[in-house]
Amino acid sequence: MAEAPWLTIVGLGEDGPDGLSPASRAALETAEIVMGPPRHLALLPDLSAERLEWPVPFADGLPILVGLRGRRVAVLASGDPFWFGAGGVIARNLSPGEWRALPGPSTFSLAAAHLGWPLERTICLGLHAAPLTRLRPHLAPGVRALVLLRDGAAVAALADWLTEKGFGDSALWVMEALGGPRQRVRQTNATTLGFDDIAHPVCVALEVAGNGDTLPTCNGWPDETFEHDGQITKRPVRALTLSTLAPKPGEHLWDIGGGSGSISIEWLACHPSMQATTIEADPARAERMRRNADALGADRLHVVEGRAPAALEGLSAPQAVFIGGGLSEALLADLWVRLSPGTRIVANAVTLESETVLARWHAAQGGDLLRIELAHAQPLGTKRGWRAFYPVVQWSVTR
Repeated sequence: MAEAPWLTIVGLGEDGPDGLSPASRAALETAEIVMGPPRHLALLPDLSAERLEWPVPFADGLPILVGLRGRRVAVLASGDPFWFGAGGVIARNLSPGEWRALPGPSTFSLAAAHLGWPLERTICLGLHAAPLTRLRPHLAPGVRALVLLRDGAAVAALADWLTEKGFGDSALWVMEALGGPRQRVRQTNATTLGFDDIAHPVCVALEVAGNGDTLPTCNGWPDETFEHDGQITKRPVRALTLSTLAPKPGEHLWDIGGGSGSISIEWLACHPSMQATTIEADPARAERMRRNADALGADRLHVVEGRAPAALEGLSAPQAVFIGGGLSEALLADLWVRLSPGTRIVANAVTLESETVLARWHAAQGGDLLRIELAHAQPLGTKRGWRAFYPVVQWSVTR
């Protein structure tokens, strides 16, 4: 018979023990140690258990918790510990049989119930320690979102950021201490927010409105979306390139010669589980990529300053590789040895020398060789004519 878990993660609401299930009450009453943040510990009645404050930063509490292994421990978390809560981090550091969780209503559930918003059609984000720009891909008129924030200053920063992006007309509901005796809900909009007494814990519900720019949901964003110095895969070629890279949920991209980071950022926008590492030899471009990623909600982009193939050492293996700069025989030869079978490779070339490299590798390894020729209509005297761009040769192959 398996031993009972020594750790119970208890989801606690702002109403303290009044809202707990019988199982959660029993876990607290029988615990030897109750560990949690000071705000949660203060909500508890007198217990026989020893109380331990979880330290800040959060990671410092994990070794303390592991050191209590074998004793009956209850850890307090907000609402549902596995929805932008502490549960996921704790579970990663313990074996499955060591813990159990007794969740309470999440702040998202309480907020949706208060507003009458269907939760399955509402964006839910935890931005306690994440940039507000995580909201950027979701900014479109009519979108509803629930956002957990650190404090009142973060609420004011959110309102200012929405206004700056052209969405100052967005309706905001500032929701404090939901579910408890201190609950307070006030409605305003981003432009007119004037509350200076917002108390933690706080959630903001927003219904997006305004005339700001909305990011497309397909690949091939306008070039002006990105800050760049001219070194950018242009929109039509970018759309074709990403189509050939064929992003799938959970995959990791190596973007070699990242330029503005446009390929990597649009790759990451395909699904929240996507990963991308971009390699760039120019420090100024590397920093520009970081700015683009941060501004467009793709702050998880990993930027490596260096030149491939040397800069590839130690990186997590990719499922797809894009070569937008620095193409050479030596790079392709290194990748062919380094990459696992099944890895997709896409390389774009503009110069005759690079085209020659791709033609040789296509002849030797197969795959598809595509020549992309584009022209835009431009004024030509009093009429119009076609202005051709440099053709791009694209080789795609599966290792």
